[in-house]
Amino acid sequence: MQIETPYLMFLGDVPDTLAAKTAYGIADWRPEWCVGQLRLPGCAADLGIPDLTLSDAVAKGCKTMVIGVANAGGVLPPHWVSEVVTALDAGLDIASGLHVRLGSIPEIAEAAERNGRQLHDVRHTSETFDTGKGTRRPGRRLLSVGTDCSVGKKYTVLALERAMRERGLDADFRATGQTGVFISGRGVAIDAVVADFISGAVEWIAPAADPDHWDLIEGQGSLYHPSFAGVSLGLLHGAQADAFVVCHEPSRTTMRGVKHPLPSIRQVIDLTIQLGSLTNPAICPVGIAVNTQKLPEDEARTLLQDLTRDHGLPATDPVRFGVDGIIDRMLAEFPAGSAA
Repeated sequence: MQIETPYLMFLGDVPDTLAAKTAYGIADWRPEWCVGQLRLPGCAADLGIPDLTLSDAVAKGCKTMVIGVANAGGVLPPHWVSEVVTALDAGLDIASGLHVRLGSIPEIAEAAERNGRQLHDVRHTSETFDTGKGTRRPGRRLLSVGTDCSVGKKYTVLALERAMRERGLDADFRATGQTGVFISGRGVAIDAVVADFISGAVEWIAPAADPDHWDLIEGQGSLYHPSFAGVSLGLLHGAQADAFVVCHEPSRTTMRGVKHPLPSIRQVIDLTIQLGSLTNPAICPVGIAVNTQKLPEDEARTLLQDLTRDHGLPATDPVRFGVDGIIDRMLAEFPAGSAA
């Protein structure tokens, strides 16, 4: 699909910033595409870009309204339907990363038809996948894994891609969620793939490559999350990861959306090695990425120093402090020309 830019980011009336993580991800990594935001009364998220009406957005050249929301179940609330219809009538295409297909809602389908506008369901693909085979393939692969969902797995691999390219390394971000697809223009939303084909879809996303090429694969969910562990496991097996980074948000005590306690970083490292060794017996951790946004800088640095000492791995906040330490560890573990 070809989604026309620039974007008007629709946030609806989401209750917190995490519910608008798709919009935040696009605005953070593709700010030049985001002209403004449209928020309904009661919205608790703010991208820090201009609030626009639909007429303002069209006047400023917006081509597509992006529903920048990721909610439980991927549903479109009924009271948002009229906003989408009005945007179509104003001349905008609509792009969504929700599970529900835009065209399955009669009012939206009819508005798109009468206005000749495009509906883009980024979470859904027309691609067909084989089941995963686990056969060793050339190229290097890194997967971000998490103690929970929404802890920074996408931001970590995007930061690694940028920094590795700046150092002259051959690296590509591989999107496995709707936000990543919006950012990169390619990939597959893994949580919309039929379970039997998840690992095969990841093998398709990150196929055989040059021995020194790195595919940086966006992780999803957590192996410890009762809602999403199945997706996380399929990703791990399909990635056939050589390396992984554990992503963590230190202010949480329970996992998002459930009452289960957050696992420790050590538990995640051990389980990832145990399960990942099915398709790559040499899998190893190369770093810890911590979202320290809620901590003052001195507390954040102290926490990262403690994690580095306790786990023997470079620990950093990829957004706040960069990822050079993780890249150095990757190059030490996997020097150029060492691939079999």
